Amino acid sequence: MTSDENRDGVSLTNLDQPLFDGADATKRTLVDYLTAVAERMLPGLRERPLSVVRIRPGQPPFMQKNTPKYTPEWVRTTRLWAESSKREINYVVCDDRKTLVWLGNQRAVEYHVPLFRSDDNRQRHLVLDLDPPPEAGFDAVVAAAALVRQALTNDGLAAAVKTSGSKGVHILVPLNPADADDIAAATRALAARAERLDPTTATTAYIKDDRHGKVFLDSTRAYGATIAAPYSPRIRPGVPVSFPVPWDDLDRVTPADFTIRTALDLLGDTDPWSELMPTPQSLPEDLVAEGHTIPVARVQAMHEGKRRAKAREAAEKEK
Repeated sequence: MTSDENRDGVSLTNLDQPLFDGADATKRTLVDYLTAVAERMLPGLRERPLSVVRIRPGQPPFMQKNTPKYTPEWVRTTRLWAESSKREINYVVCDDRKTLVWLGNQRAVEYHVPLFRSDDNRQRHLVLDLDPPPEAGFDAVVAAAALVRQALTNDGLAAAVKTSGSKGVHILVPLNPADADDIAAATRALAARAERLDPTTATTAYIKDDRHGKVFLDSTRAYGATIAAPYSPRIRPGVPVSFPVPWDDLDRVTPADFTIRTALDLLGDTDPWSELMPTPQSLPEDLVAEGHTIPVARVQAMHEGKRRAKAREAAEKEK
């Protein structure tokens, strides 16, 4: 069905189409949500080169970084060099509700932002992404998050936490200006310290086979990494939303509590992400120093993967 209308100067189409299988929502549900949540969602999007995950009818989701050729002239963009693909990418910068509504009309469901703003290129938060194993419930994530909170407290730091919109949580520490390498190092050290508090619950093992059913404390959210923006929907059954939660309430919720159908009523007139976020803090020297002694997880995993592959080849030859 086509149900055309105009909102914020954007022509909307096919609003009554199902959003995706299992969404229990239409494209109208998505656009209505984005329109209503815009003033609380936009602060996490402004001045950041935006990657979105779109889903077209009958097709799998896909991530879009480069703006399509039909992007209106009034949509603000920024060009950045992508080292991985050796080319410039023209990203959308979503600074206003009109752009957000336009993206919703493009069936952009997920909104992923880097940890820096394009106006100063400075990483503004230390981030840990807690990722549970497939068989674990949210209680395992809550237990691991408590370890991270304790590790932060031990070093005089405070953080805000939000559901990722999937199975885990994102823990963010707002920072005073700091060197990018020092932030990455402190992130590794924080994960290691949380793991040491209870290695039966949490792990920093980057290789999945080495996690053994524990919650992964992902310390790789640094430099050009992205995370789901606060209040961003996710392409999951029921369309859950990445939602801020007070630390003391974390054990009383599940990610499924926050969806594009429930989030607005839960928010009311509030903006918990801005309300729960501590003031910027400086990184403790001991945390940074320890972090610089810890290998980068991806690099360590790559070398370990090569070592294991050679060991398997040698074992096969001996048979």
